[in-house]
Amino acid sequence: MFDIFLKYLTDKIEISSQEIQLIESVCKPKKLRKKQFLLQEGDVWHYNAFICRGLVKTFSIAENGTEHIISFAPENYWTGDRESLHSGNPSRLNIDAIEPTELILIEKSDFEKLCAEIPRLNQLVNQIIQKSFIVSQGRILANISFTAEEKYQNFLEKYPHIVNRIPQHMIASYIGITPETLTRLRKNMVKK
Repeated sequence: MFDIFLKYLTDKIEISSQEIQLIESVCKPKKLRKKQFLLQEGDVWHYNAFICRGLVKTFSIAENGTEHIISFAPENYWTGDRESLHSGNPSRLNIDAIEPTELILIEKSDFEKLCAEIPRLNQLVNQIIQKSFIVSQGRILANISFTAEEKYQNFLEKYPHIVNRIPQHMIASYIGITPETLTRLRKNMVKK
């Protein structure tokens, strides 16, 4: 697993062999079975998590039992609950595996030390956070201004690499429409 994480890092930044050893020393590999939780609502999140293989979803459950999917994280994506990580408060989110998943966990304090000791890693993390913020802004704008068809089309364009790995009801949840609406949209798109 570490080899996958190392390739991700070395494709983005230059790191010395000493820095590689330092990074590897704090990485904790973890495997999840399909539908196994990485994080459950009410637990405090302590890690930065990198997906090596597989696919997870981050979601909340409404009082009526409806699942609201916030994000998907396939290979080479980071996942976690930044709010819980930084505040130390219990998470309001759940993260579970859509398919068998292998990931690297790095404890918050270890990750902060790595970023302090490896400035290029810190710059990479800042770039990832900025990109994530931009994606979140775009998603909010889409949710308040796009039609259901535009939301689905936008999802297909942004995530072609995972669309066939995610059940349709999860895509519907992510874009904020009912599964029935998504079925109707898909039928209409096939007819066009």
